[in-house]
Amino acid sequence: MPLPELPPLPALTRAEGELIDRYLDVVDLLGRINPAQNEDTYRGLRAAQALVRAAAELRDALALMHGRGESELHGDTLARALRVLDGERRTARVVLPPDCVR
Repeated sequence: MPLPELPPLPALTRAEGELIDRYLDVVDLLGRINPAQNEDTYRGLRAAQALVRAAAELRDALALMHGRGESELHGDTLARALRVLDGERRTARVVLPPDCVR
């Protein structure tokens, strides 16, 4: 059975694409570190170590945009790109899971 076709990625500048990619890298690492979602300290440690590099790359992507005079983020467009790239599932790993114990 073929996979369903994804909606097209909205038109982004190269810098916006880099920002989205670096943001999702950070989100993925935070999801691996999240103590409410993770039972493995070694995996969390490795993700925390990688987070330093990923945060610097995210900073650099934003600095490049700012340096080029791109002072405004187009939230609707970037949100569509995040949704196409599975951002809702990926960011859900960063938040606390629902409280199951009463």
